[in-house]
Amino acid sequence: MRYIISAFLFVFALSANAQNIVFVTKGIDNPTKIAVVPFAWTGARLPEDIAKIVGNDLEFSGQFEATDPERMLAFPRAEAEVHYRDWKALGSEYLLIGSITQQAGRYYASYELFDVIQQKRVFAKLTVDGTEAQLRDMAHHISDKVYETITGVRGIFSTKLIYVEAFKKPQKYRLMLSDIDGFRPRMLLESRYPLLSPVWSPNGQRVAYVSFEAENKPAIYIQDIATGRRQQMTNFRGLNGAPAWSPDGQKLAMALSKDGNPEIYVMNVLTRQLTRVTNHFAIDHEPSWAADGASLFFTSDRGGKPQIYQVNLASMQQERVTFDGDYNARARVAPDGKSLVMLNKRPGTTHHIAAQDIKSGNLRILSETNLDESPTIAPNGAMLMYATRSGGKGVLAAVSLDARVKILQPPKQGDVREPAWSPFFN
Repeated sequence: MRYIISAFLFVFALSANAQNIVFVTKGIDNPTKIAVVPFAWTGARLPEDIAKIVGNDLEFSGQFEATDPERMLAFPRAEAEVHYRDWKALGSEYLLIGSITQQAGRYYASYELFDVIQQKRVFAKLTVDGTEAQLRDMAHHISDKVYETITGVRGIFSTKLIYVEAFKKPQKYRLMLSDIDGFRPRMLLESRYPLLSPVWSPNGQRVAYVSFEAENKPAIYIQDIATGRRQQMTNFRGLNGAPAWSPDGQKLAMALSKDGNPEIYVMNVLTRQLTRVTNHFAIDHEPSWAADGASLFFTSDRGGKPQIYQVNLASMQQERVTFDGDYNARARVAPDGKSLVMLNKRPGTTHHIAAQDIKSGNLRILSETNLDESPTIAPNGAMLMYATRSGGKGVLAAVSLDARVKILQPPKQGDVREPAWSPFFN
């Protein structure tokens, strides 16, 4: 029977001291069962429960089921205290134990992972350290290590998310940065004018986006995430939209209508030199780079309805790549370059997120929510985030690229839209 997590995972946002809920609506068949023992700590109560965060992270992936601490028969702090029969009786396949110490204002978390079935230690004691403000970062680091060790895929719990939050009364827009689970939200920019299409630079240090603040018309900006320093990159008449960083971070693809019709252009970020890529009477927009940087995917209605095309930047040869559905748009390329994620609509249906194998052309519908938009792919290629509607509000949802895991994030104060998943930071 398919595994469903029917309970909510309760965690607390440090910045707001408010309850936050993550709802995993569907997980994989036979998830890996792991017991994350509360970490030993002899001081006053820590502001963050590292073991709980690790358990929530792993369950967020949809591939793990964390053992409830109230069911645990023991709370070992060292390998000598681990009795495999106790954890086997609970059905746990893996066991994570750890302890936290404090020295000179820094916290040190040591942890070990055990294979309960094979009754052996998977990795010896490892240590991660940080300040009090970095306790969640430490927990995410541990989650990444455990996830990669067990699955063989790099963890994404230390990555970040940028999104736009919109408010109606008064009308305002915020560019927000948070952990991927929605915690520790931080405002990067607030504006009375719409903000659209944020996208991370490949090194994770800058974000490009569209703002309407310049004479109330769209313009593309680049902002340094650490300092907030901004640069206006375009000021052409008409459409200035859909920026997309090249894999080397030296160029921005974009849609401009400065010459009359919306076309695809590439700008050198340093020199601002423009190269026109398409020249067609149809509307060409929403460019996205191929993983090797040699071509661009883009949306065009040159066939009568929006579909996705690919252009080789050396030869400028163009071809249509989507045929399943009467609407395909907003393409995003998976990190391995093998899949194309997009908005798909078939006759009689609403917009859903879909993934297409670039080589075979086979397409799979991933989402089951309504009015889905703005897909963004995790840097390990295992999951994607997108904007959707729930309870009359714009919220974020996540789904695995094989559609076996589905997650709905809690609503924010405003309508949430335009998510952008960060690259790995190291």
